[in-house]
Amino acid sequence: MTAPLTTAPDKEPEEGPNGTPEGTGKAHADGGPDGAASAKEPPGGRPAAGRGASADDPFDHDDLPTPPGATLALLRSLLAPMRTRVVVASVLLLLQQAAVQAGPLLVAYAIDSAVPALRDGRHGPLIVVAAGYLACALAAGGLQFAFIGASARVNQDVLLDLRGRIFRHAQALSIDFHERYTSGRLISRSTTDVESLRELLDEGLQELIGVILAFVYISAMLLWLDLGLGAAALASFVPLYGFVRSYRRRAAGVYTARSTAIAAVIVKFAETMNGIRPVRAFRREAANDTEFAALNGIHERRNGDAILEMARYVVCSRVVANITVAAIVLWGAYRVASQTLALGVLAAAVLYLRRLYDPIDRLGMFLNSYQSAAASLEKIAGLLAQAPSVPEPARPKELPAAASDMPGREIVFDDVRFAYRTGGEILPRFDLTLAAGSTVAVVGSTGAGKSTLAKLVARFYDPSSGRVLLDGVDLRDLPVPELRRGVIMVTQESFLFSGTVAENIAIGRPDAGREEIERAAKAIGAHDFIAALPDGYDTDVRKRGGRISAGQRQLVAFARALLADPAVLILDEATSSLDVPGERAVQRAMSTVLRGRTAVVIAHRLSTVEIADRVLVMEHGRIVEDGTPADLIAGTGRFADLHRAWRDSLA
Repeated sequence: MTAPLTTAPDKEPEEGPNGTPEGTGKAHADGGPDGAASAKEPPGGRPAAGRGASADDPFDHDDLPTPPGATLALLRSLLAPMRTRVVVASVLLLLQQAAVQAGPLLVAYAIDSAVPALRDGRHGPLIVVAAGYLACALAAGGLQFAFIGASARVNQDVLLDLRGRIFRHAQALSIDFHERYTSGRLISRSTTDVESLRELLDEGLQELIGVILAFVYISAMLLWLDLGLGAAALASFVPLYGFVRSYRRRAAGVYTARSTAIAAVIVKFAETMNGIRPVRAFRREAANDTEFAALNGIHERRNGDAILEMARYVVCSRVVANITVAAIVLWGAYRVASQTLALGVLAAAVLYLRRLYDPIDRLGMFLNSYQSAAASLEKIAGLLAQAPSVPEPARPKELPAAASDMPGREIVFDDVRFAYRTGGEILPRFDLTLAAGSTVAVVGSTGAGKSTLAKLVARFYDPSSGRVLLDGVDLRDLPVPELRRGVIMVTQESFLFSGTVAENIAIGRPDAGREEIERAAKAIGAHDFIAALPDGYDTDVRKRGGRISAGQRQLVAFARALLADPAVLILDEATSSLDVPGERAVQRAMSTVLRGRTAVVIAHRLSTVEIADRVLVMEHGRIVEDGTPADLIAGTGRFADLHRAWRDSLA
């Protein structure tokens, strides 16, 4: 039996592979009543209490800071490449509305001119009216078809671009962002919020442009037909404008709250499904049901608020519209009776009024879509406005040529200090030099800063002050692609993507051929179990590598690292979740992978330390012991005590 390194835990839990505390045995719920985390966790899984964390962290409330004008700038950047197509679609809609609005004028001409001419035996005017009406109907239908096709292409290209931007930007953001902003919220941004924008582009913009064009055309026609009727119709828009402004003001807050509420539901659902094993193991089903029901109830109420706001607007606008039409018909009838207004003009005016007020409901639907899309677009703009905390260097440098045939490089921590954004200082003035080609094991109690050290070497974070150097070059001056090729981390989880075993190994070097992939697998002892799989190297490992065991996943991860041929390899608790046979297989693989490389091994098991040239014992972000395994075991310090306890456990 191999005993874990059992030391007294510090008050800060060491971060696990996903930025959550290890050993909690519980899936954390990201959803209080407002969709915020029920237990706030800053990066690295450290609890906020006692770490100076802000209780008003916008990440907790799905409220990323958005620079002024970012939303409009995003919309302009999406539409700019399609400026010509937008103009073409607008012209098509302009012509379509002209064809549609010609109908009432033809009706007025028919009543006042064509019908009297027919009584006199002249059929020509009525035939002209009928032919004109048919031509307008056909033109309106054809132009509408052309507009829908043109606008649909614009809309789909905008959505394609936006989804691509969200995906690319989310991948480019640094680890600290993803440890604070849950994957469920990212999913909500790229699905629910993009869908809200799709509804606006597919239907809302056409409605808005149609309403605006109808208002301009009809107002001009009414004023031309009769100045009094036109002025009365325009006067009715004063209260309607007030209703529109009031609706927009109230609905803005409602739709922002609704977007946050649905994101909280998605976060809870994704978190529960991703953590289904601990959920079942710790019987969290009932508690999760209660929490999900609360979040779902909040989403239901926010949807209800949006529907009520829409209902208020529609009812008020219809009342004003109906009263106006009734008043104008009554006034027009008196004028027709007194022969101061032609009957055809009154008929055309009533038709125009109905066409003017009927779109008011459609305008409400547009405002409904607009408020939803505006809230969603603001959240997307806030996400896209986030800058990586580990940016590409402005003046990139190259690593010097390797000093020997061995791939390893020297690592130096030069006066490094580090603190997470939402926590206290983890590494206070840290200096360390790791020789090229050496294997250094780092041990210590939970929360000592071991994984933080590894993350700084991998440049998942930059130090708060000081420098981390690779062969004398500051990591901040290395292009990120070169750094990622030179420094690779293998974690306890050994994440595998859906796809074949060969594809997962080739992640280390995508241009590698099948022979190179198999050679790497053979070198670390994974070839036999891979060959025994149903389809060998072409076996689909399925979601998260669930088709193979934890030890086999770890061997695939080592084959991936060996194929990548990095200068520096970081093993973050790479054997802590394995049984004894699996651990021994992985340790044999480690001896192959680490040969000649600079290695940082974060160890929870003392059996792992035996492969190291040097051991560092950390406490509270400081190195309290430093030496070879044999020297430290022979001494009287902390590591010697741990080693004796481990030996006793084996006995």
